[in-house]
Amino acid sequence: MQSPCGKGSFDSQLLGMVSMSENKKSEKFEKITAVKGMNDMLPTDAALWELFENTAQSVFKSYGFQQIRTPIVEQTSLFARGLGAVTDVVEKEMYSFEDAMNGDRLTLRPENTAGVVRAAIEHNLTYDGPKRLWYTGPMFRHEKPQRGRYRQFHQMGAESLGFTGPDTDAELIIMCQRLWDDLGLRNVRLELNSIGDAVERGKHRADLIAYFEQHQDSLDTEALRRLHSNPLRILDTKNPTMQTLVNGAPKLLDYLGAESLKHFEDVQAILRHNCIAFTINNRLVRGLDYYNRTVFEWVSEELGAQGTICAGGRYDTLVTLFGGKETPSCGFAMGIERILELMKLSGETHSMNQCDVYVVHQGEPAQLQSFVLAERLRDAGLDVVLHCASLQGLGGFKSQMKRADASGAAFAVIVGEDEMSQGKATVKTLRANELVNNQTAVPFDSVVDYLVGQIAGNENHDHAFQIHH
Repeated sequence: MQSPCGKGSFDSQLLGMVSMSENKKSEKFEKITAVKGMNDMLPTDAALWELFENTAQSVFKSYGFQQIRTPIVEQTSLFARGLGAVTDVVEKEMYSFEDAMNGDRLTLRPENTAGVVRAAIEHNLTYDGPKRLWYTGPMFRHEKPQRGRYRQFHQMGAESLGFTGPDTDAELIIMCQRLWDDLGLRNVRLELNSIGDAVERGKHRADLIAYFEQHQDSLDTEALRRLHSNPLRILDTKNPTMQTLVNGAPKLLDYLGAESLKHFEDVQAILRHNCIAFTINNRLVRGLDYYNRTVFEWVSEELGAQGTICAGGRYDTLVTLFGGKETPSCGFAMGIERILELMKLSGETHSMNQCDVYVVHQGEPAQLQSFVLAERLRDAGLDVVLHCASLQGLGGFKSQMKRADASGAAFAVIVGEDEMSQGKATVKTLRANELVNNQTAVPFDSVVDYLVGQIAGNENHDHAFQIHH
């Protein structure tokens, strides 16, 4: 008979829950993988990313650039208006969707110049004069994934807002050269062109369409699609059968007026005076509608088809196009994944130790003391890994020391029963060929000073720590 408390019903429910739990334990779940073309940055790659990012930030800071961060998601209209409705990015590559909560049309940013300009207008950043800004972060384009081209990729870029002269164009290019030098990249070349102003491009556009119309039989499907919507992009074709035709097309440089030509010549003069080598590429037009006058690309032959590692140019009308006041500007963006690939090809094998000190211990009292020592060492600015239990348990001293050696730490701090009874930790050097003294007993209260002195006195140690006292 069921009790008034319903115990029989409760017992049956409990048995059911136990049965479900056992079924889940035996159930094999399918692995969930990353979205195609969107890659993980693993700890083994972190040191190279950090080297690049720190180097680039240092270079940007040396030129007076300040960081800006904008949302990954923007209004779709921002990119349709700024990049151009008939560009490949807007037509085929954007991740756009409708917000189910309110019906807004949103897009994962395919580039960040538009977002930076939107933020500058919204927050009136140039009210007190021009601004030099830099950014970094992920961008998204739905392209066919291949080496150097991914659906989520990372860019670092710089935007000079409110500067009118050729000096700004040249400064950005020279800043790039300094970054390549600091990264040790040698086989990178600069390609330069001017696409003039809107009126000049209009005259060239008309003649370009007329030229290609006379040779329609030689145009591929993509060129025919672009013929009347965006003929400049035909000049950028990679189709080998069209190269002779494209090389014979009207050149935009021949349509430049005196002002645009003078601007371009002044950019070149500054570059030559600073020993920056370049070639004029009449077919360099860039793929986004907002550019005018100076355009440039940094290219490496070592990366194959995806050889452009950095590209940019001037965009004097973009701010007004977004509803702001006239603000002539210039900028660039660099593809981080491609630069990292180039760094690897150039022999960069930068690696960073996981920590300075690895703490091993046995027994509960030793564990408690190890926590205290680890925190004191971190207070002194050292990077410390404290050994913790895994599925296989805590492990003995031998297995813990293997982990300590694999961590790349310079020292292991050992705390066991003997150490607890003596009030001293055993400090063992793990890189005996670099450091003096293999193993030393150090009072607990002196461990921090001892290790700081040992590491600070070792010129070969990579970790540049700071004392926080």
